[in-house]
Amino acid sequence: MSFGTKSPYVRGISVAVVLLSVGASGCSVAESAKEGIKKASRQESVFSLDVGDCYNPNSKPVADGESGEEFAVEVVPCTEPHDGQVYGEFKVDDGAYPGDDAIVEAADARCPAEELKFAPDTWAVPTGVSGSYYQPTKDSWATGDRLVTCTYTKDSGKITGTLKSKAMNADQLAYLKGSSALYEALWANQPEADAVEDDLDGYKAQATAVTAALDTHLSALQGIEQPATVKLRSELDKANQAWKKAANAADVDAFYLAYDKAFNGIDPSKSVAARKELGLSTTVPADEAGVWAG
Repeated sequence: MSFGTKSPYVRGISVAVVLLSVGASGCSVAESAKEGIKKASRQESVFSLDVGDCYNPNSKPVADGESGEEFAVEVVPCTEPHDGQVYGEFKVDDGAYPGDDAIVEAADARCPAEELKFAPDTWAVPTGVSGSYYQPTKDSWATGDRLVTCTYTKDSGKITGTLKSKAMNADQLAYLKGSSALYEALWANQPEADAVEDDLDGYKAQATAVTAALDTHLSALQGIEQPATVKLRSELDKANQAWKKAANAADVDAFYLAYDKAFNGIDPSKSVAARKELGLSTTVPADEAGVWAG
């Protein structure tokens, strides 16, 4: 039996930031004069992007996993189709330039947390939209640049409208906080070994992390008395008991006996009814559905 290593957060293009005057435009010669003037008037330095801004980059996308430099972007109303939207930002610790890898590691850790502030219901994010970010370069670091800007981008086509969540009530936020922490605990602690036989301790540690997250999630759900949510809480409690058995398994066989019930017990599709009841998105993201379908 093997275990997948699918991550709930997909890092898109990592785009480096360099300084450029706001006056740069990048308009295509094929654009009409009117459109060219309109686009030029919307140009802003990449440093001036704010959380919530919708924009179109001037540079062409680079291959996944590669870096490119962006100087200025076209900031547009979110009501217009656009290529990206800023959902968060944070500053890297001051000091000597830490290197690209360290900044990437910080962005991978912090941007998902910023996303949950901007759009707590990640299921509502359209298919094909994932996270990327603008990061400092060694040269811009020397000028005082410490900002990482977390953005949404789309694999193909345009984003329509803002992706920021509407105001949510206490029950919705309590559910989403616990649910997000649960799956973060699952994937963040996924062992590198595909088979339990190759790293029993690693898989037991993962199970321990999941039980801790489930304990917190179940505690938060205690305050929600709607029928479908009460039923989900009962199902998650049974799954939690199985995770605890997996965490304390004496050997590989005992782990396997508990794991199937534990893993299937947190299948996201089982939360659809409760989500509908709470007024949240009910479409299971394709990547999550694929993991449990497999």
